[in-house]
Amino acid sequence: MPRPSVSPVETQRLAKVKSAYTTRHAPISEAGYLIGGSVKPAPGDLVLARVDRLGQHPRIELVNGRRAPLFPGDEIVLCYGHRYAPDQFEGVVPDSLEPCHMVAAGGIAARVISKHSSKKDATRITPLGLLGNTPNRPMNLADSALKPIIPNGNPPMTIAVVGTSMNAGKTMTAAYLIKGLVNSGLKVGAAKVTGTGSGGDIWLMTDAGAERVLDFTDAGFASTRHVSLRELEGIVTTLTAHLQHAGVDAIVLEVADGLFQDETSALLSSAVFGQTINGIIFAATDAMGAVTGVNWLFDHGLPVMAVSGVLTAAPLMIRETRSAIGLPVMGLDQLSDPGIMNTIVKYLDCRLHSRQTG
Repeated sequence: MPRPSVSPVETQRLAKVKSAYTTRHAPISEAGYLIGGSVKPAPGDLVLARVDRLGQHPRIELVNGRRAPLFPGDEIVLCYGHRYAPDQFEGVVPDSLEPCHMVAAGGIAARVISKHSSKKDATRITPLGLLGNTPNRPMNLADSALKPIIPNGNPPMTIAVVGTSMNAGKTMTAAYLIKGLVNSGLKVGAAKVTGTGSGGDIWLMTDAGAERVLDFTDAGFASTRHVSLRELEGIVTTLTAHLQHAGVDAIVLEVADGLFQDETSALLSSAVFGQTINGIIFAATDAMGAVTGVNWLFDHGLPVMAVSGVLTAAPLMIRETRSAIGLPVMGLDQLSDPGIMNTIVKYLDCRLHSRQTG
C-alpha cells in the first residue's frame, strides 16, 4: 500500500496564505509538515490548497470575518467537510487529495455532487497536502474544540429558532430576539448548533448584542452534515454549557436548514434537545410552511411559542398564519421590543400550569 508523503512546510509560507473562518481556532502557525500523496482526508482536517479557477465563491471569509478576494494561484487553508445547501451545493469529503472545490466561502473543501441550477460552478482547488504538527498526523478542528464542562447552577432560559428551510429567516429572527432580550436588560448568549462553517450568522448575533456567541466550529466541526446524533447532542450540550458558564441570563440557539433535513430532524427529535430548550420560535416563508412545520414540532412534543421569519413581511401572510395555527406571529419589531421577555415569561408560565394540571 502506498504511504503518504511528508515534507516540511515553512512558517513564512503559512504566514502568507489566506486562512478561512473555519480554521480560526486551529494553531496554523504550529504546522510544520505537509502530508500528501496517498492519504484519505477526514472531515475537519486542515488542507493547504491552491486556487485553480474562480466560480461561485470568488472570495474567502478570513478568520477575522473579512471577505478577501481570491486569485488563481492563491494558497488557502480550508477544512474538509460535507456540505448540504439546497440553494447552493451538495458536497462530500473526497477519498483522496484529488482536485475538488471550495463549496463555502467560510472555508469548506469538498467534491461537489449537485448544485442549484441558478449557481455558478464551484471554485476549483487543488489540495497541496494536509497540514500536520507532527509528520504522521493531520491537524483537525477537533484538536482545538471546547472541552465538555458541567456548569454550576440552573441552566438559563433557552429559546431555539428553527425553520422550514434555508433562507426562511432563522438568523434574522434569532438576531432580533437577542436584541429584544438585551433591550429587556438580560445578558444573552447565542449559538448556532448546526450548519456549514461561516461567520456571517455569528457576526450578526454579536452585533445584536449577545455577550458571547459560539457555533459548531467551536465544538470541533467544520460542518454538521453526516454528523451522528450523539455528536450533534454533544455540540448542543457543550456550547450551552460554555454559555451558561459565561454567566448569561438567556440563550438563543439557531438550528440550520429545515425540519426535513436529516441532521436537523434527528436533533429536534432528540430527548437531549427537548430537555435543553424552553421554547421554540419557528421561521417560515409562507403560511403553508408555517402550519406544516408547527404541526411537525407539536407532533414531536416540542414547545412552539410563536412563528416568525420571511412570511412576516406580508400582512396577508401573517393573517393566514394566525388564523390557521392560533399562535402569535411576530415580526422583527415585536421580537426586538423589550416586552418580548414578558411574552416569553407568560408562555412559560402557561406551559408550566398546563403540565401541572394536565
